[in-house]
Amino acid sequence: MASGEDLRLMALALEGTTEAPHFERTAFKVARTYVTLAPDGRSANFKFSPDEQEFKCTLAPEAFHPVPNAWGRQGWTTANFGALSTADLKNALETAWAHALPKKPKRK
Repeated sequence: MASGEDLRLMALALEGTTEAPHFERTAFKVARTYVTLAPDGRSANFKFSPDEQEFKCTLAPEAFHPVPNAWGRQGWTTANFGALSTADLKNALETAWAHALPKKPKRK
């Protein structure tokens, strides 16, 4: 079973990640926020593409579900640590982190 502390350690190990307050949550970001940790440390919201969100929610509905609003329609997905292995957490973090990397400049 994964934990909020696992998330913190794994996220900060990803290149360029910083930690900062985000309303009542803790945000982890590179160029953009890619995951926010709930105050109780039992869940986090990840930024996935809508397709990635659908895949994760279908594959592991006990662990993942869309955030219930417009954010959810954009791919933001809640993960419940009680139903998540540390390997699944690492995969989710790496997926979300890749979306938050700075955009590469277009070649001319």
